[in-house]
Amino acid sequence: MPRGRLPSQAAGRGPHVSPSEGAHGVEGDNESGSRTYEQLGRGTRLLRRPRQYRLQADLFVMTWLLGFVDPTEPSFVAAVFTIVFSPLFWNVVARWEQRTRKLSRAFGSPYLACYFLGSIILLLNVLRSHCFTQAMMSQPKMEGLENHTTYFLGLALLGGGIVFVLSSFFALGFTGTFLGDYFGILKEARVTTFPFNVLDNPMYWGSTANYLGWALMHASPTGLLLTVLVALVYVVALLYEEPFTAEIYQQKASRLHKRS
Repeated sequence: MPRGRLPSQAAGRGPHVSPSEGAHGVEGDNESGSRTYEQLGRGTRLLRRPRQYRLQADLFVMTWLLGFVDPTEPSFVAAVFTIVFSPLFWNVVARWEQRTRKLSRAFGSPYLACYFLGSIILLLNVLRSHCFTQAMMSQPKMEGLENHTTYFLGLALLGGGIVFVLSSFFALGFTGTFLGDYFGILKEARVTTFPFNVLDNPMYWGSTANYLGWALMHASPTGLLLTVLVALVYVVALLYEEPFTAEIYQQKASRLHKRS
């Protein structure tokens, strides 16, 4: 789904690294001043800045998962392409529409233009989910994930993700979900009902939970790796979307102020 945040937030709103290198290859870098060692009993703990630690952990996890995945397999390549393309497409088209209003003029109404774009985004999401599933099915499972605990954990994540996605859609409506603010269809007030009162960007993170749950239910390291990519793409999309949407609502506030 393209929307994972409040629509009116502005107003109130490399080289391949082996697993062993990922775990131990950072030692001996004390001279940079960004890392220090602390002796704890018989072990040595490496203290990193939080962002550096997260990056190192993400690289280690992705490198470890790549050991179970053939990244040249056609269905995997197709899944990667659809995961990256979908948010890129809707952001480029929505910004183009916000600047030119060409879709609105072509359809004679910003609402019809938004419905058209939203329908395309829904089809792209169906295609992305299909490619994701095909990539999982074409690659081996992870033996350690084939158990009832993992399966039911995945089922719970899938159920929770569906709740967040559907409740976000009902709270925002079709135009609020599918980039209506880029078409000039703006919300009058900030949405504060569930799930926005418990989680920022619930549609994006609900969608990510869906993919994670689906991957766990299928004991698929390929699915886990693709889920990491889904989350990273959503993070990048939010970095571009939120400031741009904030600007749209700031412009609206400025116009209302001038009229008053």
